[in-house]
Amino acid sequence: MDGEYGLKRHFNGDAARLLGGMIREFHPGFDVDGYASEVEGRIPGKELKDRVLVLAEGLRGRLPQDYNEALVILVALLGDELAEGEGMFNNGWYLMPVARFVEEYGLKTPAESLDALVEITRRHTAEYAVRPFIEQWYDLTMPRLAEFACHPSHNVRRLASEGTRPRLPWARTLTRFVHDPDPVLRILDTLHDDPSDYVRKSVANNLNDISRDNPEIALAAARRWLLASSGPGTSWTVKHGLRTLVKKGNQEALEILGVTGGEHVKVARFDVSPRSVILGDFVTIRVDLRNTDQKTHTVAVDYVVHHVRKGGRSIPKVFKLTTLELAGGERRTVEKIHPIREVQTRRYYPGEHVIDIQVNGLVLASDRFDLDL
Repeated sequence: MDGEYGLKRHFNGDAARLLGGMIREFHPGFDVDGYASEVEGRIPGKELKDRVLVLAEGLRGRLPQDYNEALVILVALLGDELAEGEGMFNNGWYLMPVARFVEEYGLKTPAESLDALVEITRRHTAEYAVRPFIEQWYDLTMPRLAEFACHPSHNVRRLASEGTRPRLPWARTLTRFVHDPDPVLRILDTLHDDPSDYVRKSVANNLNDISRDNPEIALAAARRWLLASSGPGTSWTVKHGLRTLVKKGNQEALEILGVTGGEHVKVARFDVSPRSVILGDFVTIRVDLRNTDQKTHTVAVDYVVHHVRKGGRSIPKVFKLTTLELAGGERRTVEKIHPIREVQTRRYYPGEHVIDIQVNGLVLASDRFDLDL
């Protein structure tokens, strides 16, 4: 499923019938038709999270009113655990209202709810549902999350990281971790070299979140992890986790990743073609780089598109071009085709779009293209 828009379309009356049919196997009196009809009538005009809430509210009105009794029924229908590489929003998407049910109605019985979230996250995810428990039952929840970080299941270990991300997309910011990320880092210290790619990606995204508000703390964690483990797992986690700082040209982040000597690299030629495009076209970015030093340097090369916004102002967006090793005196040509198409988080407006080439965070050249819608 492609993003929030692609996912939201699946939460409708058919989803209610699917989930309701599964519930009826464990709760024979469940009104599947009434549930589907209510959902279908309430979802028009609603976005993803509000649609999921409609399904959760429909469950609350049709399951036993005792929350723990209802929870036993919902946990019973969960099915097999997702294996590594099985997407939570593909294979287990229909369980999103079950997690939302716990999020909305489980705060009065946190111990039982956290136990249920362990089972839910093994089949879907509980990264959103666990956050109110962090906020309202911090002293109870954080030790449980530390336990989750050592769990045999990669899905549960991921929850320890993903659920504590300060700036998790589609979720409310955990401001306590924005101000003090140390409790999160104590969990991530256990997971940065996890054998699961799924877990390490979450750790990297969490570190990237931390770096936006606390770059020095994130950099110190990256150094600590690399000292503790020099394996490829930790190296990948650190590289991905520092990506925002690298794009901003943070020299310490670049140095941690072994990227140095950008001041010795010159742009012999840079051009963007064609000069005029319409929405849906592509532009080709071509840059000739030259190492003016006699020593070999590894450099990170990015390009920055200054997207024109409504009213004529522009907003820069950094894109990765390449990381390459240039021998002393070497000259290298790098090329990239960049699509001019709208995505969920970006709209295009007509006008002159500037593209910068930056090496190790230093802008070395600029060119431009005109967009006509």
